Amino acid sequence: MSSSHEKAHPQASATDAEDIDEFGYRPSLVRSLGSFHTFAAGISYISILTGTFQLFYLGLGTGGPAYWWSWPLVFVGQLMVALCFCELAARFPVAGSIYNWSKRLSHHGVSWLAGWTMLTASIVSIAAVALALQATLPQIWSGFQFIPAEATNSEALNGVILAAALIVFTTLINAFGTKLMAQINSTGVFIELIAACVLIVLLAINIVRGPQIVLSTGGIDTSGRPLGYAGAFLVAMFASLYVMYGFDTASSLAEESHDPRRNAPKAILRALFFSFLLGGLILLFAIMSAPDLADPAFSQLGGLQALVLAVLGRGGGTVILIAVAVAVVVCALAVHAAAIRLAFAMSRDNNLPAGSKLCTISPRFGTPVVSSVTIGVIAIVLLLVTFSPQIYTVVTSIAIIMIYTAYLLVTVPMLVQRLRGTWHPRPDGFSLGRWGLPVNILAILWGGAMTVNLAWPRREIYNASEPFHWYLQWGGVLLPGIILGAGFAYYWTVQRHKTGVVAEHARVGTPIDEPVQEA
Repeated sequence: MSSSHEKAHPQASATDAEDIDEFGYRPSLVRSLGSFHTFAAGISYISILTGTFQLFYLGLGTGGPAYWWSWPLVFVGQLMVALCFCELAARFPVAGSIYNWSKRLSHHGVSWLAGWTMLTASIVSIAAVALALQATLPQIWSGFQFIPAEATNSEALNGVILAAALIVFTTLINAFGTKLMAQINSTGVFIELIAACVLIVLLAINIVRGPQIVLSTGGIDTSGRPLGYAGAFLVAMFASLYVMYGFDTASSLAEESHDPRRNAPKAILRALFFSFLLGGLILLFAIMSAPDLADPAFSQLGGLQALVLAVLGRGGGTVILIAVAVAVVVCALAVHAAAIRLAFAMSRDNNLPAGSKLCTISPRFGTPVVSSVTIGVIAIVLLLVTFSPQIYTVVTSIAIIMIYTAYLLVTVPMLVQRLRGTWHPRPDGFSLGRWGLPVNILAILWGGAMTVNLAWPRREIYNASEPFHWYLQWGGVLLPGIILGAGFAYYWTVQRHKTGVVAEHARVGTPIDEPVQEA
């Protein structure tokens, strides 16, 4: 980065510069984010209104009211992962958290695979989140249904149109500057939190049954299912597993945040805790207030939207759905922002094709514009490729599997360092102390078990409707294997020979032929 660029952004304090200098990089991103901005990034990625409204039908339809217990269960498991990430965020406050953490915990091959896995999953997630608009906007106003209902695949095609428009928006906002992105994101999160609290109160006022309903399976048919209801519950867990992740986004913005060593760990835990609390209450009171839980409208796509309209009426329900649409927008914005930081971090080490272009910082906007546009274009292409509902379900499910796998590529190397006695949390930063080892072990056991659960070849997830194909049912195993295998083969044969900090971003005096490794 030229000296003129550094002078153009005096916000980078001496301490901030030292944080990046430690890792062999010179400051190149503008530090403009405060503690609420980092918290908002984490909570908007999780996005309780997006996730709960998008997947309530799956949990209720496959597990009945008792599926609610998956929410606190997933929270406890993800909390173990988040606590490990808090130590890492305080120790390594750099962009592209998953990639850079793994790089400093293990060797280049593992870190590249972690970054590749998280990046591909994030791009798919942008498309998946954007498609959630289809379940909400047409229920607010029929004018949002541009494709006539009688047309073939009208909902799917309309969903692609709405999603593509949203991705264009997130691309432009992320390209035009971090501060603009953060302001929109923070405003959207504020609206989402207020709406979530209002929704909780309104649902509580309209409850028609007691909380003991969450002990009921709702008459779910488990005949012929392995493990009986436990097998059904493992499928219903998808509705919670698909939501409660992405809290690491708060640390991925570290190079654009003030005092990230202190603020990022707090933001991670706050984002996860508030998401758990508000999301859990929304789901609980929704189940307690539903006029008739046997109504098939509640266990079909858009189920919670239909339930809210049934409970609150058209007026109150529409206001809440508008807030849900806002939540979808800021969620897509946050996922896109996290993917950009990850692509920037990898390309800064020349670890992606055309890395020197992808890590270029716009002198006007202070952001990696090329990365923003590239990721947006790929996400829109994915919308078109996964137009078939069956293929889309497989691909989005695989994105979640890849994210849980990426988390394991951090927590496993971290445990290895703990066992070797080479892991040392920052003395003045977040530390688990003597609880570090058991928490790390639990994080790995949880992540491994849920990765297997997500990838298990269940027809109701991967091939729910005709035509039935074995490769679709086994998609959760085959596609992650192909993506990981092909990605690592590319790295081993091509990319590892090009790895090295791009000269533009290298700290003065740092060799640019190889990335700096943490001692």
